[in-house]
Amino acid sequence: MSSSLELVGKKIGPIGFGLMGFTWRESPPPQEQAFEAMRAAIANGCTFWNGGEFYGPPEYNSNVLLERYFEKYPEDADKIVLSIKGGADLKTMKPDGTPEGVRRTIDHTIKQLNGRKKLDIFEYARRDQNADFKLTLDTEKAEYLDTGKVGGICLSEVRAETIHEAVKHIKVVGVEVELSLFQTEVLENGVADACAKYNIPLIAYSPIGKGMLSGKIRTVDDIKGFEMLKHFPRFQPENLATNLKLVEQVEAMAKKKGCTPAQLAINWTIALGRRPGMPVIIPIPGATTVERVEENSKLIDITDEEMAEIDETLKNFTTAGARYPDHVPTDT
Repeated sequence: MSSSLELVGKKIGPIGFGLMGFTWRESPPPQEQAFEAMRAAIANGCTFWNGGEFYGPPEYNSNVLLERYFEKYPEDADKIVLSIKGGADLKTMKPDGTPEGVRRTIDHTIKQLNGRKKLDIFEYARRDQNADFKLTLDTEKAEYLDTGKVGGICLSEVRAETIHEAVKHIKVVGVEVELSLFQTEVLENGVADACAKYNIPLIAYSPIGKGMLSGKIRTVDDIKGFEMLKHFPRFQPENLATNLKLVEQVEAMAKKKGCTPAQLAINWTIALGRRPGMPVIIPIPGATTVERVEENSKLIDITDEEMAEIDETLKNFTTAGARYPDHVPTDT
């Protein structure tokens, strides 16, 4: 997989790699399986990795897994660009954008990585609505960016106004948002426009619709491992029935194209980024097996005609159910 894409001055492949599923689930896969999948990601050019301080308990989160991986494969540390989400009080899971909160989360992440890998990018998972945003950014800049402890700052799950505000105070190297065939809101709400304006890559999480676009979830009982998804509005039986109608259309298109539904969904996000006035889009699908990594990393060329067909499909479809349960902050 070749690419001229860069983040924080380092080359990355066009498809990234989400680490959440390795540690934030009821039964995490064995560490050896995780390592094999991580090695496969590098072998297949998925060299932008995205994890979280709160992806799992402090004793086994993304940082702990990464520290162990790079202990075993130190030669891989320079092959990837690592972005870690944090910024939440680990007891309440509420965002903490105070200077103390900034220091706690970044210092803890750096400590957990144990010198095995530089923290290339740090991102608050949500903007803290109760903190002085400028002070949050100023603390990140003065104490971590300017000192070289962190390579860049990314925003996550933000509205357009937050991006416009942030760029006045700091260089923003990426904006992570949910983007999939089920979730196109950022294309209409000014977020993609803001990223294009400032030449900031859009990092698309859940490009397979939290697994639904893979075609492997037909009923709530098919959700394995991520039991929390059973509480998400889109996966409630009455909504799932509606949402499967889009899945069926994606499956039909993928069959015609000779690829899997997941591959079509992932590559659609990349193709969006080639349209005029759009930012570069880097999807970060997660996978916990070598087989899934290899499937998700395959680049598929989606033609303008196929994109138009997908546009038409989406125009006639309305996703049923909100993205998250009510208690989860979005568009911060």
